[in-house]
Amino acid sequence: MNNPTDHIRQGLIQQLGQTVTSSPSAFMLWLAPVVKEISEGTMTFEYVVRKEMTNPIGTLHGGVTAAIMDDMIGATIISMGREHFYTTVNNVIDYFSAARLGDVVTGKTKIIKAGRQVINVEFELWNLKKERLLARGYSNALKTDHKIIETAVHGAAEK
Repeated sequence: MNNPTDHIRQGLIQQLGQTVTSSPSAFMLWLAPVVKEISEGTMTFEYVVRKEMTNPIGTLHGGVTAAIMDDMIGATIISMGREHFYTTVNNVIDYFSAARLGDVVTGKTKIIKAGRQVINVEFELWNLKKERLLARGYSNALKTDHKIIETAVHGAAEK
């Protein structure tokens, strides 16, 4: 593999239908998504709402929803095969409905526009049967000076 991000993308593809157990993102490992789909510029992950992801009334914490969005968008951008890391400039989220402890939710990302410097991505979070939209948002990410290199990709995954 010539591009170090190919390693990340292939790692996620190998985990299709499974809970992610190998990722350069320790936070992704904590979120524990099940990889459902990976295509060019889009990903679909499922999450089980665990107790530590809930607010005091037992529903999915809005901050965790934002974290799911940000983590999925980062993975989607990295899987595009760019040479540099991109950092989040903004996340805009509308919250529509709640998920409860034990619910399975589905997150989906889609690249809207991928420029050289800025990438715009949309995000949706649904209940499992896709009958209720829980949240929808978009994000812009800015190219950084930090290059993704094979050693950094492998090193982060092993820590």
